Amino acid sequence: MKLKQVIANLEHLCPPQFAESWDNSGLQVGQYEQEISTVCLAVDATSPVIRYAVEQGADLLITHHPLLFSGLKSIHDRDYVGRRIIELIRNDLACYAMHTNFDVMGMADAAADMLRLTDREVLEVTYEDDVSKEGIGRIGKLPEHMKLDDFAAVVRDTFGLDQLRVYGNGEDTVVTCAILPGSGKDEVDLAAAAGADVYVTGDVTHHTGLDAVEKGIAVIDAGHYGVEKLFVPYMEDYLRRKLPELEILTAPEGEPCHVI
Repeated sequence: MKLKQVIANLEHLCPPQFAESWDNSGLQVGQYEQEISTVCLAVDATSPVIRYAVEQGADLLITHHPLLFSGLKSIHDRDYVGRRIIELIRNDLACYAMHTNFDVMGMADAAADMLRLTDREVLEVTYEDDVSKEGIGRIGKLPEHMKLDDFAAVVRDTFGLDQLRVYGNGEDTVVTCAILPGSGKDEVDLAAAAGADVYVTGDVTHHTGLDAVEKGIAVIDAGHYGVEKLFVPYMEDYLRRKLPELEILTAPEGEPCHVI
């Protein structure tokens, strides 16, 4: 199967028009006519992930986060991004990213499904036409009322986390939940205005967490990778169903930091 055919399937699932204007989703490195038989999935195109894909004989690396975010004036081996690009090209390994278009068309509902949110709505509308409103994050009702600390334990276990951070009174009851996988500290006010009792996201700073509590909304920081890692099993399932002729690999990844 040619790379352009794989891309057509990926863009049927998550059309490029749903990506944010500042984003760089899409083909990062590769030749549209090259043959693809083995695909490797990962959240990030790090050097170890690229090395793993090469060692396994993959033809295409599909990641959530783009390898390239801003323009490059040169590509050389004294720059870590340059080294990754050189490694990809040298080994005829294409690289394709599904970032904010996946956040809108896959990630948000998948995360809300895992928390069993009902009566859900888009948290932040980023795309609107005559037919629908789409965007990042979701807000909805929890399946039952529960204490904040009990819900935090549900989040931890649901997403397979070793630890998370909770801002708020653990004994308070939460009913309405907003979730925005990845980095969502800038949407705290949006979640509060939408009526959320608790907001699940990542990359929450000290002051953002303190201010959120003052504004009457609890925050659960599950980490940037903590929820977004669902990209890999989601895409593995999709590719196995839609393109069964491809061999699908998942790169060994984990939290980028560890707690001592």
